Amino acid sequence: MRRQKLTKYEQSIEDEIDQYVPMSKEEGEAIDRAIANTLAERRKNAVLNIRINKMDLDNLKLKAKRLGVKYQTFIAEILHKVAATPR
Repeated sequence: MRRQKLTKYEQSIEDEIDQYVPMSKEEGEAIDRAIANTLAERRKNAVLNIRINKMDLDNLKLKAKRLGVKYQTFIAEILHKVAATPR
């Protein structure tokens, strides 16, 4: 079988693959709990109605589509990042 030529990035992954070890069931459950806690903290519990420029909204929708997410989710994530950033 012919070996496919890898890019530098792919080769670095191939070289480091032995460094990864399976996690224990307890570690997996701890990660699941941490994710659940984070999601609970970020539960959306407020409604916001705003007026924005149509061209801005169209551009946001286009960027969200390119990322494969819903545009309202994309906008909420942008607002969260701005609001969570310390001064």
